[in-house]
Amino acid sequence: MNTEKRFKKIIIISSPSGAGKTTICKYLLKKIKKVELSISYTTRHKRINEIHGKDYYFINKEKFFTLIKKNFFIEFASVFRNHYGSPHSNINKAFKNNNHILFDIDWQGARKLRNNFPANQIIDFFILPPNKKELKRRLEKRGRDNKKEISIRLSHAIKEINHYTDYKYVLINENINETVNNLLNIINYDILISSIEYKVNKKLKFIK
Repeated sequence: MNTEKRFKKIIIISSPSGAGKTTICKYLLKKIKKVELSISYTTRHKRINEIHGKDYYFINKEKFFTLIKKNFFIEFASVFRNHYGSPHSNINKAFKNNNHILFDIDWQGARKLRNNFPANQIIDFFILPPNKKELKRRLEKRGRDNKKEISIRLSHAIKEINHYTDYKYVLINENINETVNNLLNIINYDILISSIEYKVNKKLKFIK
């Protein structure tokens, strides 16, 4: 394996709806050197301003389950009666281009990635809202859902938050700029440590 590719990371950002995951990922894509976003396939309907192939690949359920049978996805999950999946090809392409890869996925997808890759190659974050009241305010501000749907999302969010202990890093998103800066510091530190460890281990082989 190319030496540089040993340091290419799988960066996972997870959070309940309304905690800022998607916005954070957009910031990270601008600020991390040599990173690609893993664009997911989904069966949910395309929202206004979303672009097929940029935000998601929008497909029907029949196509989605056909892709599952073909082992097309490295991970897939069901959220709010919709299905989401990340193809193997996203990771293969990123690493071939000598880039890190960024995943905007939930705890189910994160767990599957952990089961498929070495722990030292994964940097996983769970983003929490400051509190339930603020989470509700953010969901209402988005203007996408009615009161019933917001109530369902809040209930689902509580269940999702219970999985924060699965993650190496947990951050509370009170201020988007501060949260992004903290993420960048951790990511850059992790990449640096991996590089140093590899170089040290390589030297030790010659000493023994």
